[in-house]
Amino acid sequence: MSFPIEQGLFKYDITDHYAILGVPLNADSRYIRQRYLKIAYLLHPDTFDGKTDKEKQLATKILSKLVNPAYEILSKDRSRNEYKLVLSQMGNNLADELSSITIATDEAQKLLQTSQDRELTYHRLLTPLASQQYDDLDNVFYMIAQISELNLIYLMLSQGKKVKEKAKPKAKSEPKVKTAPSSQQVKTKKEDRKSAIETALKRAQDYIQRNNISQAIIELRETLKEEPNNSTCHGLLGLAYLKENQLTMAKIHINKARKVNPQDPIVIQAKQALDEVLPETEKSKSSDKQKGGGFFGLFGRKK
Repeated sequence: MSFPIEQGLFKYDITDHYAILGVPLNADSRYIRQRYLKIAYLLHPDTFDGKTDKEKQLATKILSKLVNPAYEILSKDRSRNEYKLVLSQMGNNLADELSSITIATDEAQKLLQTSQDRELTYHRLLTPLASQQYDDLDNVFYMIAQISELNLIYLMLSQGKKVKEKAKPKAKSEPKVKTAPSSQQVKTKKEDRKSAIETALKRAQDYIQRNNISQAIIELRETLKEEPNNSTCHGLLGLAYLKENQLTMAKIHINKARKVNPQDPIVIQAKQALDEVLPETEKSKSSDKQKGGGFFGLFGRKK
């Protein structure tokens, strides 16, 4: 499915399921379910309070094509944790770009400039946006875009803080003299690490070929912890998720792999496999954007 949104996480080819449901990035499964049920009640054809058949059809389409897939990912612990891992890696990669990023919404600007409790400010800014998110169907994508940009800034600030904390030197009671490793030792360590990653990727490929998908996913997730920007690893993980019929997670990892190295043979293979299962509407996403239309043609008409 294509999204006519060019703000927040969507700008980096990641579908922001949290923004679609209007829940914070640290929401638990119970809160996510409560929020989903509230939105579903508003949009379901049996309870939708629209005036025309056209409005009712639009509400049903938004529920089935937008809200339900988001809930499918966030309602399950496994897929939600995988998705959060991807967001965390992206936050790490983007943390240094805060000074140059373009921010379009007032809420995101306020969060970036806050000197108070960031967590409290984030929730305070998100709540009013979520409360009116599905009141006007013509503004749905506009509201999602605002929430997603708020999520992006929160993610970048949070991950940037973690990076700085990890970089802080630990206090030592006594200075210790350490012998610098030789260039040969450094080279050997790098080679050992590279060899270990290559071995892990080969094991994962073997698991996929033997249709042991769950073990392949575990192997690849562990490998990403060591090398978050490994295109082959993301490509293989995308292929594994395709075999599990988890299309959204497959798209997340394959898009990430293409950003890192689109010429990687595994990435090319993964993209071809993804294209085979994508609906025609998604394959024509880029052409839709050029025409200024996009999904339902709503976002381009609202300011």
